Amino acid sequence: MNYLWGGMIIIGVIYGALTGNFAAVTDQALTSAKEAVTLCITMAGVMAFWVGMMQIAENTGFIEKGTKLLRPVLSFLFPRIPKEHPARKYIATNMIANLLGLGWAATPAGLKAMEELEKLEEERRASNTPAVAKGVASDEMCVFLIVNISSLQLIPVNIIAYRSQYGSVNPAYIVGPAILATCISTLVAVIFCKIWTVAASRRKVG
Repeated sequence: MNYLWGGMIIIGVIYGALTGNFAAVTDQALTSAKEAVTLCITMAGVMAFWVGMMQIAENTGFIEKGTKLLRPVLSFLFPRIPKEHPARKYIATNMIANLLGLGWAATPAGLKAMEELEKLEEERRASNTPAVAKGVASDEMCVFLIVNISSLQLIPVNIIAYRSQYGSVNPAYIVGPAILATCISTLVAVIFCKIWTVAASRRKVG
């Protein structure tokens, strides 16, 4: 990505110089830098607010209740994860954060979930239970990653903040299309995961 963005910048500067628009390139660079700083300040405020809300939700037991509500979903997606394993809590927290459009709050929980899933594989290897080799992603890791990327969202906080920053008349107008799009992406992800895990299980048995 560094090479890609660096190359695009260099090409833009060279093209601007050759076409006599170097002054415009300079002006846009300065304007964009200013907008980037302003956007970072706006997003930092939004991030601080919603991450704080997630912390309050965890302290008040909302996350724990959400985890219980998500148990049927977690059992369907991750049948091999024990019901009381810590990975379930972190996966549920990640899903709840994504539902609220809080990608920033979802990331730490996602990383902790992956750590717990790796510990689960180590426990399986130690007990001679079927497990993947060290350094190889397990089925649960792959399913979690795909579901996390598809990211069903009820409140796309990031996009609303971006639209507000750039002067949208109705920043929240994106909510409906975002729900529809992420519902479809998540449904496709779940179907793919189940087909993939069933096929993988059959290959192992065969």
